[in-house]
Amino acid sequence: MACARVPLDEQQVTEPGPLGKEHTLPALHPARKEERCFVPYKPPPEDGSPAEAEEFLEHAKFITEDLDWLLALPHDKFWCQVVFDDSLQRCLDSYLHHAPRGLDLAALPSSPAVVDMQRCVHRAVFLTFLRMATHKESKESFLTPAVFGEIIYENFLFDIPKILDLCVLFGKGNSQLLNKMIENIFTQQPSYYVDLDETVPTVLQVFDTILGKCGLYCEGAAAMEPMKLNSQKQHTAMTMSQQDLVDLVLYLCDSTTTIHAFLDIFPAACSSFHSHGFLSRLTSFYETAVPDLESAVRKRNFDDKGLQEDLWKRLSHSCRKIVEMAHLLLHHTCLQPILEGGENMQTFAEELLQHFTSFLPEKRFLSDYDEQFSIADDISLLQQALPLIDETRTSYLLRGVESAWDSVGRRRPHSQTRHQGAAGGAAAASTSSSSGFKVQEEREPEGAEAMLDVPRKGNNGAGCAVSEAELESLLSCIRELLPDLGEGFLLACLQEYGYSSELVINNILEDRLAPNLDKMDRAIPRPVKEELPDVLNVRSNVFDDDEFDVFRRDQVDMSRIWKGRRKGESAQELLNDKQHIAEQKARYRAYETVVDEVVIEPGDSAEAYDLDAYDDEYDDTYDMSQVGANDLDGDSLLSRRPFTVPQILRKGNKPELEEEDEEEEEPLQNNVNRDQFVQDPALLRERADARRAAMHQRKGFRPEQRPPSSVVGQPKGQGQNLDTLLDRRKKEANKSRGANHNRRNMADRKRNKGMIPS
Repeated sequence: MACARVPLDEQQVTEPGPLGKEHTLPALHPARKEERCFVPYKPPPEDGSPAEAEEFLEHAKFITEDLDWLLALPHDKFWCQVVFDDSLQRCLDSYLHHAPRGLDLAALPSSPAVVDMQRCVHRAVFLTFLRMATHKESKESFLTPAVFGEIIYENFLFDIPKILDLCVLFGKGNSQLLNKMIENIFTQQPSYYVDLDETVPTVLQVFDTILGKCGLYCEGAAAMEPMKLNSQKQHTAMTMSQQDLVDLVLYLCDSTTTIHAFLDIFPAACSSFHSHGFLSRLTSFYETAVPDLESAVRKRNFDDKGLQEDLWKRLSHSCRKIVEMAHLLLHHTCLQPILEGGENMQTFAEELLQHFTSFLPEKRFLSDYDEQFSIADDISLLQQALPLIDETRTSYLLRGVESAWDSVGRRRPHSQTRHQGAAGGAAAASTSSSSGFKVQEEREPEGAEAMLDVPRKGNNGAGCAVSEAELESLLSCIRELLPDLGEGFLLACLQEYGYSSELVINNILEDRLAPNLDKMDRAIPRPVKEELPDVLNVRSNVFDDDEFDVFRRDQVDMSRIWKGRRKGESAQELLNDKQHIAEQKARYRAYETVVDEVVIEPGDSAEAYDLDAYDDEYDDTYDMSQVGANDLDGDSLLSRRPFTVPQILRKGNKPELEEEDEEEEEPLQNNVNRDQFVQDPALLRERADARRAAMHQRKGFRPEQRPPSSVVGQPKGQGQNLDTLLDRRKKEANKSRGANHNRRNMADRKRNKGMIPS
């Protein structure tokens, strides 16, 4: 019997042994596990045949009964079964892998028995995971938190992929329970934060894989492998097979839904995703991949129109989840700290504005983000929290948002336009404050609700919410009643009133048009579509108009084009061809003739011989003389009197004698040869001493008189006086200061350090 108020990991139980003797075991021991086989889960049949439905019901009944039995076990027996029963873990893992997600439930057969049984299995699996994530059920039934964290981590009861699947499967309606459950897992075992940090690059690789399948490239994506030589043959979203496109859209939908559910339920993970630059990679992926995928789903011919509608619904759902993921990251990493009023509000505000600024080049993403989460509201609340924020920067961001709407050819909803116009007012402030930047409550889309209001381009090139055929039908319907109106005016009316022909006709007949439409010319024709210039005609290349320009030449000399060795040409003939050597000899032969003097014949031009070239023999000694200094001008430069010091500045009112500090060189002796290259050093030193002595005498300098040294002293054997002994001692002590007297000490020092071999 287990002891009360003792953790399960420390409890001991006494049970009868195989021979009838009682023995003591730990409460968590493999021997206490019940022998029961849990069958793996299989999803409901898609075709809904009676035989497969019956098989699913029987299979799901076994799983439900086994999990109900497991949940009814006491605390110690439950944990023994969870930790040591591998079949139970396989059953739970199979449900996480194969259970239908939110959008998959609509495709399931509408059999009430199948739906009820799927709901029972779903509930039993969730309760099992919920109990596995609880380390304390009551005062008597609990585990030590550290031991609980070790058990779930070492036995892989929970890992990051399992937690992601739990969020996407059970998040709807159970977000609070899941939040507490995941927080308890990460709190009791911090190693999961490390695993999460290592998982984010793998999540980023999902987007890189989708881009690679579409033949696209996203800025910031890590280069996983070098580009292959046949990369130009890679399929795109329009050229890949239909099955590959279906798999790609399903993969994108499942990935975005799972990541969004995890970030929404466990906001603490936003910091890990944000630290890896997840937001910038997300926006770049949205701008690069979404238009190609939408174009492929919309323009490709599908035999099954229901499949095309399902793909469009999933792609639109993925777009909305990407936008909501971006909002979650901004909310929990930047907006929430500002609302809480922390110390670094200015830093978080700067980071938020920096992210909004990085959104400006991503026109498609910025317009879709602003449609779901108004950037004007965020900036308005930011201005209320930080009144000193730069208004120039915020106005620049708002203008960038308007430009993004215009560039994608869409019109902003009227309510949002009016709301942005009053972004600085109290109405916007109250709306933003009441919302508190909370994410909108998610509701699983059903049918047409899953499709985002993404603009589609008609053949006329103008952004519209209908196809070209539908637009022509609307125009013909209106012109049947109002034939005098021009198609250009009618197009503007349709864009203004959301392509509703009834609303356009009613407003025109009752003369209640918008002011901008009322001022327009009603007979304006439809704008002519501008044909795009041919890419081959506008391209620029360094090889334009050469002999191999196949885009501008119809005939190319094919004899000058070959691959490898020419036909009929041998290697020996190629080596024997010395034509290039003859060409080089002719070029260098022109340098052999050197002409010292050129005789100019009468009538020849001197410029042809370049007579103005510089002559090395020309003596340019006097080229720098002042020409014109002694001209007839009255006040020439050389006629001025020399500069003298003013009388008031002279010392003692005596004329100042200019002292010549420069050493005057004595005239050379008659016996010194001027052409002598090296003079006698003794003679040079004697002259230098004479000049130095003359300079000292002129300046009155007297060298310091040192007392005579008495180091020599008396002859040996006659004794030495005290001065001689002191001088000798001083010389002995100081003789190592100069010259080279300490070379023996330095040699010993180098030898001791191994610098000189012994």
